[in-house]
Amino acid sequence: MLFSSIDIGSNAVRLLFANVYESKGGPVTEKASLIRIPIRLGMDVFNTGSISEQKIQDLVTTMQAFKLLIDVYKPLGYRVAATSAMREASNNMEVMERVKRESGLEIGMIDGIEEANIISSLSNVFVNKNFSKTIYVDVGGGSTEISVLDGDRFLTSNSFRIGTIRLLADKVEESEWEAMRKWLNQFKADFGRMNCIGSGGNINKITKLYGYPINNMINIDQLQYAYKQLGNMSLEARIGRMGLRPDRADVIVPAARIFVKILKWTDINVVIAPKIGLADGLVLLQYKEMKERGLI
Repeated sequence: MLFSSIDIGSNAVRLLFANVYESKGGPVTEKASLIRIPIRLGMDVFNTGSISEQKIQDLVTTMQAFKLLIDVYKPLGYRVAATSAMREASNNMEVMERVKRESGLEIGMIDGIEEANIISSLSNVFVNKNFSKTIYVDVGGGSTEISVLDGDRFLTSNSFRIGTIRLLADKVEESEWEAMRKWLNQFKADFGRMNCIGSGGNINKITKLYGYPINNMINIDQLQYAYKQLGNMSLEARIGRMGLRPDRADVIVPAARIFVKILKWTDINVVIAPKIGLADGLVLLQYKEMKERGLI
């Protein structure tokens, strides 16, 4: 069964088409198609507090194109969600109304806690069964969402104003780092004995370049090496030597920095990066809602 979702992030806007099917562990998603447009709403919002006319037009044009693709693919359902940058933009209501008027797509804003909950609802990820607790870390352009589960039982989640675009704009307060560390310390008794699942394009790319892509895993030593090597390269070298897209080459270093800090604070040695994210979670959420209502 085909579903679709649009994730309007601080760095990029993504359109996902994915099939959902039942497995022994519950429903799982399988990507059919993914389109990513690096609009970078966060560059405007974190510097000026609002989304510029040019970015609004870029977003409207992108959403018009996405709506045409949705009409052609004909998924059973679709959902549009906007995260950190849209939440913080002073003109967000104006932008969302314009997108709806000109593309026919209605944007739903979700807060950081809801975003973390949706991402952590994704299952069928291999983890070390010797560790009962699993920490989900989603690093975006404007924020980092962290959720903690005990087995399949959700415990808690939080959202922090620490993201790749925000770091590039030098808009992250030291107090926010301290807030993240303090929040993580509530699980201090489990430090060193927790699984870590990372989501976001940057951790996926770092794992592909420096980790064990066959197993979607990267250890702390590899991650620190990646952070150091990429950080010492010029932007041009990251693009030319490492084959990174220009819109990935700058944000990949602050993303590595965030993951390194979290792993050091929690004594976690390995990150599992199974290529999941908010768009996948939105697809799965639609499937579950339709199933509960007896529509499928």
